[in-house]
Amino acid sequence: MEFLFDGDPAAPTTLLLAHGAGAAMDTPWMSSVAGKLAARGLRVARFEFAYMAGRRSGGAKRPPPKVALLAEEYRAAIEALPVDGRLIIGGKSMGGRVASLIADDLHAQQRLAGLLCLGYPFHPTGKPETLRTEHLATLRTPTLICHGTRDPFGTREEVAGYALSQGIALHWLDDGDHDLKPRKRQTGLTLDDHLSSTAAAIARWASALE
Repeated sequence: MEFLFDGDPAAPTTLLLAHGAGAAMDTPWMSSVAGKLAARGLRVARFEFAYMAGRRSGGAKRPPPKVALLAEEYRAAIEALPVDGRLIIGGKSMGGRVASLIADDLHAQQRLAGLLCLGYPFHPTGKPETLRTEHLATLRTPTLICHGTRDPFGTREEVAGYALSQGIALHWLDDGDHDLKPRKRQTGLTLDDHLSSTAAAIARWASALE
């Protein structure tokens, strides 16, 4: 298991992030998020699922495997990651969803302080009736979901109607899409602005975890 690290190795909190379904762990988006979080005192570790890592060696551009297999890979990454202090797990889109499926077991074992989802895929695009929220209704792990208000995987209006655990906090990015990117003509803001405010919100939330 290979990791990319940002931040102080001695930081009191480590954040383990997985990538989304279609982009690797070292995209400019992931690197920007990791850098901004590291600048706010978090140690950030990134890893790739096997199907994505395989593309680097010339393998076929295959879609992600079933989520149960990805969940086992995420558990393996946690086992391989040396951590002193608190651990938060999460990721971008699919990566955050996979982390959310294993979080409660780890939290119950006191191995996990929190869960972070960056653009949670509440439903597939164009299929608002196919929800991926059942486990979120009973989630016990302290959770922060950072989400764009016009995300096609779940708009603010749609999410308002979901049954979500009281342990889930939502940080909304005005006019943000699935990458949290706003339309500058609409908001006067850039993606960098939104990623900076997201990093600030994550740092505040993480500092309050037990």
